[in-house]
Amino acid sequence: MKKLFKANLLAVALLISSVAFSQQKDIVDIAISSDAHTTLVAAVKAASLVETLKSEGPFTVFAPVNDAFSKLPKGTVENLLKPENKATLAKILTYHVVAGNLDANAVIAAIKKGNGTASVKTVSGGMLTASIDNGKVKLTDENGGSSFVTATDLKGSNGIIHVIDTVVLPK
Repeated sequence: MKKLFKANLLAVALLISSVAFSQQKDIVDIAISSDAHTTLVAAVKAASLVETLKSEGPFTVFAPVNDAFSKLPKGTVENLLKPENKATLAKILTYHVVAGNLDANAVIAAIKKGNGTASVKTVSGGMLTASIDNGKVKLTDENGGSSFVTATDLKGSNGIIHVIDTVVLPK
């Protein structure tokens, strides 16, 4: 009985420590640990935004998956990753970031309060408009392009990530 109790106690202690460790990951660490965000991580590195996104925040990141980048015209990603396009890449990436900690409930509440839409200012200075379309949160960029949120509330130590299916673009 004592051995069973000790084994259970050890298992609980390991579970608690692993949960505590996972909560220490920042938003960059979360993206790095995702196989679906390798293009985003490469872009963040190329734009020299790693340190910024590892800072205290809080940040809300609408993180496009690899397939979202593949929807861009052929050669776009490769071109943006070139050193001479660093400023343009940084503007596009920071257009996916909002200052503050907007979890899914806060986004939905803002949409309801705004009678169906909520506009948020991005770190790049542009605006994104959130709405509900067929039961999903839809982001519309300044050019009329749209993206759907496919996963929400990936919480890090300095913010939150919502996964999106299309890259949104500033004017």
